[in-house]
Amino acid sequence: MGSRKVSTAHDWQGRNITVAGLGVSGISAARALAGLGASVTVVDGGSGAVHEERAAALRGEGISVRLGDATSLPPGTDLVVTSPGWKPSSPLFAEAAKAGVDVVGDVEIAWRLRGPDAAPWLAITGTNGKTTTTQMLASILQAAGLRTAAVGNIGTPIVDVVLAGDDAYDVLAVELSSYQLHWAPSVRAHSAAVLNLAPDHLDWHGSMEAYAADKGRIYEGNHVACVYNVADKATEDLVREADVEEGCRAIGFTLNAPAPSQLGVVDGILVDRAFVPDRQKQAQELAEVSDVEPPAPHNIANALAAAALARAFGVQATAVRDGLRAFRPDAHRIEHVAEVAGVAYIDDSKATNTHAAQASLAAYESIVWIAGGLAKGATFDELVTGAAKRLRGVVLIGADRALIREALARHAPEVPVVDLDRTDTGAMSEAVRRAAELAQPGDTVLMAPACASMDMFTNYNKRGEAFADAVRELGSTRA
Repeated sequence: MGSRKVSTAHDWQGRNITVAGLGVSGISAARALAGLGASVTVVDGGSGAVHEERAAALRGEGISVRLGDATSLPPGTDLVVTSPGWKPSSPLFAEAAKAGVDVVGDVEIAWRLRGPDAAPWLAITGTNGKTTTTQMLASILQAAGLRTAAVGNIGTPIVDVVLAGDDAYDVLAVELSSYQLHWAPSVRAHSAAVLNLAPDHLDWHGSMEAYAADKGRIYEGNHVACVYNVADKATEDLVREADVEEGCRAIGFTLNAPAPSQLGVVDGILVDRAFVPDRQKQAQELAEVSDVEPPAPHNIANALAAAALARAFGVQATAVRDGLRAFRPDAHRIEHVAEVAGVAYIDDSKATNTHAAQASLAAYESIVWIAGGLAKGATFDELVTGAAKRLRGVVLIGADRALIREALARHAPEVPVVDLDRTDTGAMSEAVRRAAELAQPGDTVLMAPACASMDMFTNYNKRGEAFADAVRELGSTRA
């Protein structure tokens, strides 16, 4: 694939570069920079078997690795490349600042490695929905016959994609987290979208203002379109604050009928009033709501954002429709597991914060809600207040379930609550059984925890798998 051209704007030969983190992105960056002639040292505080195995592989390629010490800067370092999860307050970065050494992320390195004819980036961020929207966008671009990939915070490390060569891709769909954006000061997308903003990762960023500012970096230097959420004014505010190229347009998406320069929904049809010859009088049909799977409100918003970025790149309306029809979301994202005794069981284990759970709860009318886990400092009053009229009952699991129970007592005291004080492997099976006892035909049992999973499960995937297994077990007993 490709000719592996890289930018000549940065001379990597002989530079002393420290890579912070021995994860997927760190390993990718280390190998790429070493291959360009840099002297690379990888540092990581871990020292277990997995770390030793990865370190041995890199050392075999001539890359230095220092395990068990992630606080001191290797002598002679002139650039630090960090993995996304490392906090700005990390001691290693404090040392770098004292030494006048820049700290950047792997996304920034990928941007600097791009050749003169590299594929443009269509970039996506937001508190929730990033991965789904990026994958939707890639599906639309593929339906248009373009060579593309969903990269960044998902899929193949973006450094590896860039090194595939200038002729490997026509355009990239790039998911960027707030962590990645913090460490990527030079990225300038063709067009970009901020899907939504809600409190998240505040322990990393330090404040909501800092979190929003990092998200807003995605708009800096945009060439064609800054896509924002009409229902979330904070995203539009970020567009207003951004320094963009002359002629770059603000494009909104809404679940209502769109105004000029917006995409929206009219009578079950996704329509475009932004990329048409006469925005005041014309609207282009793109797809039907039924073309989006699942057709939950927040997923329709994801589809509109993806469509806006594709249209900004010149994609025809028929490709938007075909791409959305072809797309299927990853597991554990509002996934219909089964219907048992007239009750639908939905796995949204990916709803690891209140904002995501709010969107999921809004998609169904009568719900038995399975919730709880690690709250990460979140509060639940607003979430419970908004969902109270939809709740048939609630089953609570996990370490911080008391926070949700207390919010329910304040704002939905009439809703039956089952509080499961157990964290063993059978807890999810009991949660599903108790939810089934509360549900009536026509209801939805929705596992949208609004919390992280690590108190009981390795990750949200394992939590979702446990839910699906429990539902299948329930179905077998009631067959």
